[in-house]
Amino acid sequence: MGQTLGLRVISGREGLGRTALRENVSDTTEAADPETMAVFRRILNDAVAQGVAERPYGEIVQWVGEQLLGQPYVAGMLDAAESETLVVDLTAFDCVLYIENVLSLSRMIALGETDYQAYADGVRTLRYRDGDLDGYCSRLHYFSDWIRDNARRGTLDNITAAIGGEAFEKRLTFMGEHRDAYPRMASDSTYACILDMEASLAGAELFYIPQNRIAGAYDGMQAGDIIATATRIGGLDVTHTGFVHKTAAHTGFMHASLSSDEVKISDDLASYVQGISSQIGVVVVR
Repeated sequence: MGQTLGLRVISGREGLGRTALRENVSDTTEAADPETMAVFRRILNDAVAQGVAERPYGEIVQWVGEQLLGQPYVAGMLDAAESETLVVDLTAFDCVLYIENVLSLSRMIALGETDYQAYADGVRTLRYRDGDLDGYCSRLHYFSDWIRDNARRGTLDNITAAIGGEAFEKRLTFMGEHRDAYPRMASDSTYACILDMEASLAGAELFYIPQNRIAGAYDGMQAGDIIATATRIGGLDVTHTGFVHKTAAHTGFMHASLSSDEVKISDDLASYVQGISSQIGVVVVR
């Protein structure tokens, strides 16, 4: 499938990330893996030294994303444990974990926070419906649902339609139609919950910018905007996510890349999307 949205849809079975924090862990700093804690402290210390908090928020997001370039891509990190746990890891990512970790760290830097618990809470708030971890079904599996739930809570704004997007006619049914691909859905109750979730999304408005109009929308994009690649695959909304990377020279795409096995910057967003046959355009979120 090219760049697959492994976290939300095609769940791999590779090993769990180095840091898995259960809800009943009271001191997440002690529970954190030393490597993740070292990356956490390095980023916060460098942000202070470079005055990053004084930059516009989108530039903070871009700066944080750049600090994780070269970190490995690992699929299936959220699904390795038998029960739903809060996986917090700064040493490996899939494409959505990269988004969540960068955004949580960026918020901390902007607010001047330094507590590891605040960072972990930020990841949880982004990842789960209403910010509450309550089992597998509480995870925002479809990225359109992730956008909608976080937008409803004021975390972000879907700007796709405002910068030239058009209606994206899709029913989100992929998980229900591919039950065998999701080990957690072996439980009938979990499967029923996923079907109910998909039914609740049936009336949601979706928008995307077709791939032949992406470059024309560059002026409406800012550093740090979230990009999701819309797909032609039936029952599925998007297959990959990352950030707009803006410089004087390019409007690029910063992402945890399955094909390159690492976090990287692709020089031109439109060219990247056009280079993968299943991708038909982008969703843009600020």
